[in-house]
Amino acid sequence: MRFQRLRTELSPARAVVLLSAYARVHGLPEPAAVCGNWFGSRAVVAPFLTVTPRPFPELPAGSGPSEQVGGGWFGFLSYDLTDPSGRSAGVPTSAWGWADHVLRWDAAGVCWFESIEGDADAQLSTVERALAGSARLSWSASVLDRPCGHALAVKACVHEIEAGELFQANICSRFTGQFDGSPAALFAEGVHRLAPQRAAYVAGEWGSVVSLSPELFLERHGRRVRSSPIKGTLPRRDPSHDGNAVRLRQSVKDVAENVMITDLVRNDLGRVCEVGSVVVPDLLAVHPAPGVWHLASTVEGMLAAGVDDAALLDATFPPGSVTGAPKIRALDLIAELEPAARGVYTGAVGLVSPLAGLELNVAIRTFEITGSHIALGVGGGITADSDSAAEWQECLDKAAPLEELLSSPPD
Repeated sequence: MRFQRLRTELSPARAVVLLSAYARVHGLPEPAAVCGNWFGSRAVVAPFLTVTPRPFPELPAGSGPSEQVGGGWFGFLSYDLTDPSGRSAGVPTSAWGWADHVLRWDAAGVCWFESIEGDADAQLSTVERALAGSARLSWSASVLDRPCGHALAVKACVHEIEAGELFQANICSRFTGQFDGSPAALFAEGVHRLAPQRAAYVAGEWGSVVSLSPELFLERHGRRVRSSPIKGTLPRRDPSHDGNAVRLRQSVKDVAENVMITDLVRNDLGRVCEVGSVVVPDLLAVHPAPGVWHLASTVEGMLAAGVDDAALLDATFPPGSVTGAPKIRALDLIAELEPAARGVYTGAVGLVSPLAGLELNVAIRTFEITGSHIALGVGGGITADSDSAAEWQECLDKAAPLEELLSSPPD
C-alpha cells in the first residue's frame, strides 16, 4: 500500500474534468468520484475506472473504518433492481468498478494519492500527467419534458391511504430531454455550484450517472451503521423563503412524513443490528439543500455478528425515504401508479472500500445519461392530507436548481 500527499491546489471538481479530458484523448475509462462529505473527506476520486454491470461487490464483514480509503468499488444499485413490475429504464440494475488507487481530498482539503495494489509509481505518474494538463469540457441540453399524470397518481395514492392500504408512499415523475457533451463536466459544475453533500459520478459503456444528492442512505464503518433519511420539503430559492426553515419544522404534514420514514428505517436496521443498539440521535433537523429546505433524521445501530454488507442491503434497500410505509405495499403501489421505470433514481450510488467501509447516497437530484438521452427523476412523499397541486410544486422546486444547471454550462 502507498499513501502520498500531492502538492496540488486543484479542487476535486476540477480534477474530475482534467482526468476526463485525459481519458478521452488516451482512450481510457472515465473517472469516478464521490464529493461533498464522504468517509470523513471532501472527495474520493478514482482516476480511470471501468464500471460494468455486475452484482453488488462482496467484502469481508466489518471492513473499515480507516483514515485512508486506498481504493474500492465505485458503482450503483438501481431502483429497478427491486421494482415488482420488472420494468427497466435501460441502465443496468447494478454496476460497479474496482479502483486499486484513488485521490482523496481530506477534511482540510489536502489531496492524497492512495494505492492499495498494483504499480503505484506508474499509477501516480499517469495521474500527475493528467492533472498537469488543461481542459475545457462543456455540454448542451434541451429543455426537459414534463410528463402528465402526476396529479392523478397523487390522488390515487391518497385514496389508497384513506382505505388503510398504507401510511405513505413516494410518488415520482421522470423528466426527459436531449444531452450532448461531457457528463463529467456536468457533474463537476454541479458540485461547484450546488455543493451537494452526497454527490457521486460513475460512467461506463452503458452511460453515466450524475448524482447531486443531499441524502445519505447507508454508512458503515466497521460494525457501526448509520442512515439519515430526508422527508419534508419547502422552497429555498429566494429571500422570501427564509422563514420556511421554521415553517418546515412546524409543519404537521412534513413532520409526520419524516417520523413515519424514520421509524421505517429504524425497523429496517433493527432486522440486522444487535438488539437494543438502534437509536435515533437526531430527529427532525432542518437542513438547507439546493433550492429547498429539508427535514432530516439520523438512525444508528451496531451490526449483529455475521451480518455482511449484502445482508445489510437486503434489509434496507431500496431506501425508505423514497418508497413509503409499509415498504412492500408502497413498492407495489408505485409500480401501479408511476408510468415509467425509475432507473437509478431513488436507488443508491457510492463506494465500498476494504479499508474504509461502505457509504451510499440516496440517488435523488440525479441525472441519468444514455447516449443523447438525459433523464431526471423528481417526486415526494404522499400522506393522507397531501394536495396534488402542492405536491407537483414540490417536484418543480426540487428540479429547478438541476434544470438551471443543465441549461447554463460554463462559458
